[in-house]
Amino acid sequence: MRKLERKWSQELAVVGVHSPKFLSERETDAVRAAILRLNVGHPVVNDRDFRVWQAYAVRAWPTLMFVDPEGKVIGRHEGEFPLEPFDDLIAKMVEEFDAAGVLDRRPRGLEPERLAAPTPLRFPGKVLADAAGGRLFISDTGGNRILGADLDGRVEAVIGRGDPGLGDGSFDDAAFYQPQGLALDGDTLYVADTENHALRAVDLGRRRVTTLAGTGAQLMGPRVGGPARATSLSSPWDLTILDGTLYVAMAGTHQLWAMRLGSGEIRPHTGTGREALEDGPRETAAMNQPSGLATDGRLLYVADSEASAVRAVEPGPGGAIRTIVGEGLFEFGDADGIGPASVRLQHPLGLAWHGDVLFVADTYNHKIKRLDPRTGECRTLLGAGAPGHADGAAGAARFSEPSGVSVAAGRLFIADTNNHAIRVASLASGDVTTLVLRGL
Repeated sequence: MRKLERKWSQELAVVGVHSPKFLSERETDAVRAAILRLNVGHPVVNDRDFRVWQAYAVRAWPTLMFVDPEGKVIGRHEGEFPLEPFDDLIAKMVEEFDAAGVLDRRPRGLEPERLAAPTPLRFPGKVLADAAGGRLFISDTGGNRILGADLDGRVEAVIGRGDPGLGDGSFDDAAFYQPQGLALDGDTLYVADTENHALRAVDLGRRRVTTLAGTGAQLMGPRVGGPARATSLSSPWDLTILDGTLYVAMAGTHQLWAMRLGSGEIRPHTGTGREALEDGPRETAAMNQPSGLATDGRLLYVADSEASAVRAVEPGPGGAIRTIVGEGLFEFGDADGIGPASVRLQHPLGLAWHGDVLFVADTYNHKIKRLDPRTGECRTLLGAGAPGHADGAAGAARFSEPSGVSVAAGRLFIADTNNHAIRVASLASGDVTTLVLRGL
C-alpha cells in the first residue's frame, strides 16, 4: 500500500477504516498510537461500532474497496495482495478516468501527524537482557535501530543509522526497518527485521551487520523454505535459539520457521500456514500470528497473539504443539484462572522464561502476567489494566501495550511500547521503575 500511495500520490486517495476485533483496539488513543507507530500516511476512521463495515458488507480483514472519482464502488478485494496486479489495475483506472475528464489531481491538503518523541526511544518492541554479560539490547522499533546498553541503562552501542532501509555494514551504516525480536549467541545478536521481512546478524565484536535470511520482499507464494538468502520471509516477529537452531515466529505466515545456525537453510517448522488454533503434530497444526517466543531449554513457548493464546511446541522430529491457555480467534479478555476455559488474555506479544514459569506481555490488557505451563495457572503480576505510565507497586503500575519481556539479575525488563520506554520490575518486591537511558 505504501508503494502504491507513493507512486500514485496525485491520483490515489486512501482512507483507512479501522474496524476493531479486540476491545483495546476500539479506543481512539490506541488507534492513534498504532497509526504513529506504523507511519501510516493517510487518514483513518475509527469504525469502533462496525457501521462502515456493515454498510460496505465487509467480511474479512483486510478488505479493499475501490471507489471511483464520482463516489461509486467499482470493485473490492479481500485479503492481502501482491503489488504488481494492483499497480496495473490503478494505471488502467487512471487512464480511464483521465479520458472521462473526472480525475481530480489537486492536492488534498492533508499532512500526517508526526510523533513528538517524549523519550529517546520510539515504540520499542522487544528487549533482551543478558545476565551473563550484563548487557541489555533494545529493539527501538520505531527508530529503526537496535540499542546496546548495560543493565543499568548506560548506552554502549547504537546499531543502525535510524532511517528505514535494508543495508548491511558498520553500526553507523547499517539500516533496519521496524526491527522486533532478538536472540543472542555469544557475541552474535540475531534480529527479526520485521518490515524488511529479513533476519539480520549483528557481530558485536566487529561491529558489523549482515543479512542472514530473506530477500527484502514479503513471501506471497508457497511456504517451502530453502537457501536462506534466496528465500522470502513474511513479518518475522520474534526469535529464540535452542540447541543450535534459530527459531522464528513468522507472524505473516502463521508459522514457526527454523534455521540451523551455520547451515544457510531456513524452512517452516510448525504450522501449515492456515490461521487457526489447532493442536497436534507440528506439520498439520495451525497458528494465529505468532509474535513471541521463549524456551526452557527443552520446549518452545509461543505467544500466539491473534488467538490470545500461549502454546507449547516440542521442537524435535515427531513433535507436537499444544495450547496452554487460549481457545480461539474470538475468545479474549482479561481473566486470571487455571486452564483455557477460565484464563483470558488479549493479544499477547511477548514471553520470557524464568525459573519454572513464563512471564507474558499481555499487550492489549496493559499487563504482565505469570503463567505456569505445567498447570495452566495464569495470574496478573504487574499492571492496573488501564493504559498509562505510572511507576510504583506491582498492582498500581501502569503500562501502555507492553510487547516484550526479558529477565536478568532479579529484574524483569519490559518494552513498554506506547510509552516509548523500558520499564524494570523487581522480581522480589514487584516494584516498577522506568529505566533511564544514559549516553544516547
